[in-house]
Amino acid sequence: MKVKAILADLEKKHPGEVEYHQAVREVLESIEDVYNENPRFAKAGILQRLIEPDRIFTFKVPWVDDQGNVQVNLAHRVQYNNAIGPYKGGLRFHPTVNLSILKFLGFEQIFKNSLTTLPMGGGKGGSDFDPKGKSDNEVMRFCQSFMLELWKHIGPETDVPAGDIGVGGREIGFLYGMYKKLAKEHTGVLTGKGLNWGGSLIRPEATGFGCVYFANEMLKTKKESFKGKKVAVSGFGNVAWGAAIKATELGATVVTISGPDGYIFDPKGISGEKINFMLKLRASNQDIVEPYATEFPESTFHKGKRPWEAKVDIALPCATQNELGKEDAKTLVNNGCICVSEGANMPCTPEAIEVIQQARLLFAPGKAANAGGVATSGLEMTQNSMKLNWSKEEVDQKLHSIMVNIHEACVKHGTTRDGYVDYVKGANIAGFLKVANAMLDQGVV
Repeated sequence: MKVKAILADLEKKHPGEVEYHQAVREVLESIEDVYNENPRFAKAGILQRLIEPDRIFTFKVPWVDDQGNVQVNLAHRVQYNNAIGPYKGGLRFHPTVNLSILKFLGFEQIFKNSLTTLPMGGGKGGSDFDPKGKSDNEVMRFCQSFMLELWKHIGPETDVPAGDIGVGGREIGFLYGMYKKLAKEHTGVLTGKGLNWGGSLIRPEATGFGCVYFANEMLKTKKESFKGKKVAVSGFGNVAWGAAIKATELGATVVTISGPDGYIFDPKGISGEKINFMLKLRASNQDIVEPYATEFPESTFHKGKRPWEAKVDIALPCATQNELGKEDAKTLVNNGCICVSEGANMPCTPEAIEVIQQARLLFAPGKAANAGGVATSGLEMTQNSMKLNWSKEEVDQKLHSIMVNIHEACVKHGTTRDGYVDYVKGANIAGFLKVANAMLDQGVV
């Protein structure tokens, strides 16, 4: 395998899809040696088959706003790879959604789902629709129109979408209601469902919980823990919420949260009623954090800045892709940070990761550290299939075990000769091997 040649060909076929190219490059560079050691992979064209999606559905979504005007959005569903199970991955509703972002997310999802050891393939989807500022009725009409096209291509054993940015409990409810009407069946075709109709306990918090569980396993390798540590968290959606809760439970003080307007620094810690305040703010469609500083005067608001300038021990980027750059990484290193665990999908740029790893910090890539969300979605699928519900403690215990196992797989495949664990390489190799071997077993399909 010649990484440069493959990437050059990919960029020629799909020009301008920067995020997609970035995700593929990271995986190829990690698995190059393992791939070349097994000639069966090359003979079966595993790599060429893996980096291209099985199929992509693109469709328009017409809907009527509250003023009676017809609006039209563009939507996609990328079904990437189903070698180890039905396609599984979220739906994102945000103005920035395009094919490059969805292909990067779907490609990452293949390996993330593989790492959980649950039978789930990789997929992703979404639309450039922005739910922010829309009424419940407008969101409902959009979701119903969206599902009117998507329902033909999904199913509990075919493709199981979930939520992502812009798709929470409200949107999943509207989407599922229309699917149920069209398909005439009550099945686990979506995850992130309401607790009254098939959802799993702790699903909203699961990605953040898993991110912290993984970071804690990394810290243990250095005889460290979250206890007494200062933690920077970016974002203030479900992932950041779950991460702040679990880090606090483990004895840390979470001192930052952030939004597109800047970040909050709270030396007393963001927990309890403070998290509840942010959730209420988020639910009111206010995508900003500045009101926190007014509500809690002991905190300060830093307009237009990112939380990585704060002096912390642990950084948990939980907002969006490429939010932590090279200079941010240098600041974290200089401030004595010892651990970075990605709660979002690819939130650190390649240049930032290079700085972090050269400084020998503990670093967990999103496909490993944020796999707790899709792992709990897999547990929701299992509960739906069995027609039962597990308790919060049972789900949390299973989630914790999955994250511990993912960490062990990363250590197994990512430990270098000098003892440093390259978790990026470990996660990519562990995830790739399971999928590649399943593809070999199933022939050229």
